[in-house]
Amino acid sequence: MDTTAPLMQVTSRRFGPFRLRRLAVVLVFAALATAPTFLGELTRGLMVDAFTQVSAFVAATLLLFYGAERVFNFDIGLSLKGAKGWQVPMAALLGATPGCGGAVVVVAAYSSGNVGFGAVVAALTSTMGDAAFLLIATRPDAALVVLPTGFVVGIISGWIVDAFSKDKYLAEPTPSCALAPRIGNVRLRDYAFLAAAAPGLAIGITQLIGADVDAVWGDIALYIGLAGTAVGLAIWAASPVNAMTNGQDGPLTRMAEETAFISVWVIGAYLAYDYTVEFAGFDLEAIFGSVAPLLPLMGVLIGLIPGCGPQVLVTTLYLNGLIPFAALMGNAISNDGDALFPAIALNPSAAFWATIYSTVPAMIMAYGFYFFAPGFMN
Repeated sequence: MDTTAPLMQVTSRRFGPFRLRRLAVVLVFAALATAPTFLGELTRGLMVDAFTQVSAFVAATLLLFYGAERVFNFDIGLSLKGAKGWQVPMAALLGATPGCGGAVVVVAAYSSGNVGFGAVVAALTSTMGDAAFLLIATRPDAALVVLPTGFVVGIISGWIVDAFSKDKYLAEPTPSCALAPRIGNVRLRDYAFLAAAAPGLAIGITQLIGADVDAVWGDIALYIGLAGTAVGLAIWAASPVNAMTNGQDGPLTRMAEETAFISVWVIGAYLAYDYTVEFAGFDLEAIFGSVAPLLPLMGVLIGLIPGCGPQVLVTTLYLNGLIPFAALMGNAISNDGDALFPAIALNPSAAFWATIYSTVPAMIMAYGFYFFAPGFMN
């Protein structure tokens, strides 16, 4: 009697094929981290860096954002609907908010008939997605240029679109816009992630101000970083959420879920870069330098890929000095982050044209910085 089939059916119902793939990724990370050679030591160090340098800051920002949203309890969609002439600037401001939440709110408001197409273009143009968290945590000086620039470009783009195609892509109101399943009550894993993220933030701040982390924290930094990474990977592996959480869930749960999602991509980007340098022996700086005029274009084209993972990788390349600021700027303006997924699901035509429209200012800004300010922020 074959008992494998019923077991696989139960496993599929419990986890689903998507989460099984996530589990496979987690197991690969675990194998790399526990390797007895230099590979394991390098991997553990990179995971700790990813958690204390990025994930802890992401967690703090999301908890602050979602906590404020819960405390002040107001319907952003209806506020946008009544904003009239301020609708596009408000949408751009939401898009410029680090992460994808603000842009997703605008997409949801558009699907409900509360905002026009110009607001969607403004939000998707101004958003840098989850890559903004990485840039803020590691290069706040660059973030102070990228995010406000994206905000201004988003406003201008939205106004231009409304001026020339005001009624072309207005959405029919939909009765429901549930972008993610409900999770429900706060779970033990959410508290565990917070317990690691709080001291992780303190460690990250210690490093940010230039102090010696080893002298201040000793081995505690290693244990906290690995514990936070492990809890985050466990949350991501078992999560029913793709990227964005449901707005009806609690701030703590939303913080844990979305930070875990971002963390996986950050870890992947950290490992990809350092493994290439350490084990492949490539001189990445020379390779990228040989195609320097194409780098801004590459940044813009990668931005067309839905999701935040490729954009996190572009930001990582910039932080390691492999691509110029011009390429980062082009990517920041052209990328729509995770907000593009609900846009595609709710209105594919609008999603397509919003992406195309954001490519034009992205090319202008990317090559503007490349030719007229080649050494800026590099």
